[in-house]
Amino acid sequence: MEKRRFLEAGKIVNTHGLKGEVKIQHWCDSPEFLCGFERLYINDTPFKVLSARVHKGMVIVLFEGIDSVGMAMALKNSIVCIDREDARLEEGAYFIADIIGLPVIDEASGENIGMLSDVLNYPASRILVVAGETERLIPDVPEFVKKVDIEGGQIRVHLIEGM
Repeated sequence: MEKRRFLEAGKIVNTHGLKGEVKIQHWCDSPEFLCGFERLYINDTPFKVLSARVHKGMVIVLFEGIDSVGMAMALKNSIVCIDREDARLEEGAYFIADIIGLPVIDEASGENIGMLSDVLNYPASRILVVAGETERLIPDVPEFVKKVDIEGGQIRVHLIEGM
């Protein structure tokens, strides 16, 4: 499976202040991750980040060349992307986009129980949504998700009764 170079990382939901800053609802594990990029992409156009900070769970960004509320307002509802080449992931971390569509294998039986169709974020943990004969919701915790093998093209899980 070919990995996409540009990954969706958030959405511009509003302007912030009077100097052209935008407010981004982040889709990353943390807003701080998005603040670490020198360049973000909107509609395949690179925008240099002059400043980025977290404010009330949102990422406030000032882009080079966007210096008024009107210019910032024109970006509202735009999807913000990152270049995977610019991202620095911790050991064992991965992009959700790289695992969507992978087969999910029951570790005990070796049976393919379906395909990963979505990942939901909740305060306690992420939930893997597996589309198969029946839809399964599997908490993304070590007790249940035993191995995410992107190179091997599969996710191995431990199921319990009722899951």
